[in-house]
Formats: sequence, C-alpha cells, structure tokens
Amino acid sequence: MVLAGGVGIGFAPIGLRYGLDELGPQAIAFWRYVFALPILLALVFLIERRAPRLPNRFIFMAGTFFACDIALWHHALTLTTVSNATFIVNLGNVLVGFGAWFFLKQRPHSIWFVAAALAVAGAAALSLGGGADGKGNITGDLFAAGAAFLVSGYMLCSNIARRTIGGIEAIFWLTLVEIVVAGAIILVTGETFMPKTMAGFGAPLFLALVSQIAGQALIVAGLGRTSAAVAGLLVLIQPVVAAAVSWRLFDEPLTGLQASGGLVILFAVWLAQRGRKLRVAVD
Repeated sequence: MVLAGGVGIGFAPIGLRYGLDELGPQAIAFWRYVFALPILLALVFLIERRAPRLPNRFIFMAGTFFACDIALWHHALTLTTVSNATFIVNLGNVLVGFGAWFFLKQRPHSIWFVAAALAVAGAAALSLGGGADGKGNITGDLFAAGAAFLVSGYMLCSNIARRTIGGIEAIFWLTLVEIVVAGAIILVTGETFMPKTMAGFGAPLFLALVSQIAGQALIVAGLGRTSAAVAGLLVLIQPVVAAAVSWRLFDEPLTGLQASGGLVILFAVWLAQRGRKLRVAVD
C-alpha cells in the first residue's frame, strides 16, 4: 500500500507543473484537498457503512504537518534550485526511521540502515546529477529542510493515529485538516483562491484523484500495517516516478548519474522491504 501510494504521490509535481498557469502553488494544494474530501467521505460510508468516527489528536497534528510541508516545499522551489529542494525534502523520508526509533521506540532492522544509506546516495544522484538548474539559495534550502522535518512528523503522527482509527477515516480527517490549514496559508500569502478559467480546476482535480486519494490514502492505510521506518523508505519511490514521467511528458531525459540514482533507490526500497520481511519472520 505504501509503495503504491508513493507512486501516486510521484505524480504530484507533474500535476503542479500543469496547473501553475491558472493557479498559485498554495491554491493548487487547497483545491486538491477540497476535491478529494467528498469522495473520501463517500468511501467512508461505502467501506465502513457508517459516519466517520471522531479523530484523535494525532490526526490534527499529521494533517497540519502535511499541509505545512507542501507549503514550505512549494516556497522552497521559488527560492533555490529544484535539485537542492528535491534532495533535501526527500531526506525527510529517511528521518522517519530515526524519529520512530527515538520517539516510538521502534528500532529499525539492521538492514534498514544499509537501505537508508543507499537511498540517500540514490536521491542525491537523482536530484543533483542533472547539472545546475538555477542558483542555490541558503534561505530556500532552509525552507526545504523545514519541509523535510515536517514530512517525518507527518509520517510518525499518521503511524500513531492509525492505531485507533481506520485508514479511510484517517485520510478523510487528514484531508479536512489540510483544507483548513491550506486555506489559512493562502490568506497569509495573498494568493487568489480561484483560477483564471474553469480549466484551471483540471490540475487540482487530477491531484485529488491520483495523489490525494490514491496516493496519500494508500500511504496512510499502509502505515497501519508496517513500521514508520520502512514506510519512509518505500515512499522514496516518489522521485523516481516523477523523473520517469517527466522524461516522457516533458522530454527531460535523465543523465547516466540520475538513472543510476533511480536504480539505487529502487534497490534500497527492495532492501527495506526485505528487511521488514526478515524481521517479521524472526519475530
């Protein structure tokens, strides 16, 4: 579930890129959540056959972390290079393992540490191996670092939240929280809520279906069945998917170093999953 969710999240930068002509980055995120909410509510009634149960406090924390992560990530992209921001944010998925170890006492399997090191190396090659794409900026890099910590907080809180609430209910409440937070961020940044034309709703609707419902929902559901550390590495499939799709859609071929980085990430993902299976077998 987490791996499939990472694939769905991998389409997020693609949808964002298509939508920027009509909406600002924060407004795209807001409408992504808005379009997903009624569908998620319908899924709750369809799957659970009842209204969603009240959320726990970790749902509110996770939703806030996620919405703020998206806001900082988008802002970082306007200040620093795409490669810097992408690499730094992806480090947040590795931080999840150390956070789970420190806060939740979930010590990762020894293989996880090898997989994490490979994932960092692969992410660096994939993100930074394409050459300069702009001028780096320490302020933008710091925003990306903040987004990385928020990613890890989101994953950890979602993992805890799933102990007492179902997956589809969790993503419904998370999305509702994200709507509120994203709306407040738009008011603070001064972006407009509405697109220039009705066609501007196309990108957020695509993101609602692919990245929010199919992507984030699968990740949250999977977090109830696997450790936060392993889930963090599995989500690193996201930049590999984004790079592959961009190659096809935008004619942006990967360099040899980037392709090697993608393969290393895929191997790290396999190794992390292998470590999880070994641990389950030993337990």
